[in-house]
Amino acid sequence: MSELRQPEADLQAPVQAQGPVEAQLFGAAGEEAASPSSSSSPVAPSFSSYAESLPQEALTVLMADLVAFLLLKYRAKEPICKAEMLNMVLRDHRDHFPVVFSRASKCMQLVFGVDVKEVDPRERTYVLVPTLGLTCDAVLSDGQSMPKAGLLVLILCQIALYGDRALEEEVWEALSVMGVCAGREHCIYGEPRELLTKVWVQEGYLEYRQVPHSDPTRYEFLWGPRAYAETSKWQVLEHLLRVSGWDLRSFPSLCAEGVSDEEEGA
Repeated sequence: MSELRQPEADLQAPVQAQGPVEAQLFGAAGEEAASPSSSSSPVAPSFSSYAESLPQEALTVLMADLVAFLLLKYRAKEPICKAEMLNMVLRDHRDHFPVVFSRASKCMQLVFGVDVKEVDPRERTYVLVPTLGLTCDAVLSDGQSMPKAGLLVLILCQIALYGDRALEEEVWEALSVMGVCAGREHCIYGEPRELLTKVWVQEGYLEYRQVPHSDPTRYEFLWGPRAYAETSKWQVLEHLLRVSGWDLRSFPSLCAEGVSDEEEGA
């Protein structure tokens, strides 16, 4: 798996900025969503003419508004259509829908772990579903909680890349790039140490254990049984390659290992 260690850091690049939610997450994720490599986005036209007509700050605000609207729909488990997004969020900026929607969709996927999937191309209707089928955000009824599966996907990716286990210090070092630090309250993920070492351990998504024979004592993360039940290493790494814009065929050993894992699981 060493051939993927270096590119793994690139996945965190879309969320490097620090500060308010719009600057820290929405704006940076929006830049990633506008790239031609974002093949998983529901809309993929050329956005250059749209982007040039509005300042980046204005596009960021529109995207943040649309993301907030999509989160409300996700909590309510309701589908969404283009007409509703135009009428409720983009009334005065209808021409900018393609770029704003693409960036918002990418932000939903990378930050919150929610995929925006088109179900009716003619009516332009969409459903909001958990990335990779993870159900850790199945209950979000208080109107306050934010979906956190996007962070879980990043950690599962890192564990898979590092040979099915990742040292705790390596995990925190990687997450610090996106402003997620142990002991520091995060605007979306809350207190991340409790989330990683207690909540997701209790839910069965992660294992958190002492590294055998380590002196001084060190700890590591592994996939938990629920993670294996809901997804697979192959699906997680395929997701990583897709959102990063890398060609899966460039990693033949990964392909061979993924096919082996899928066959064994079947």
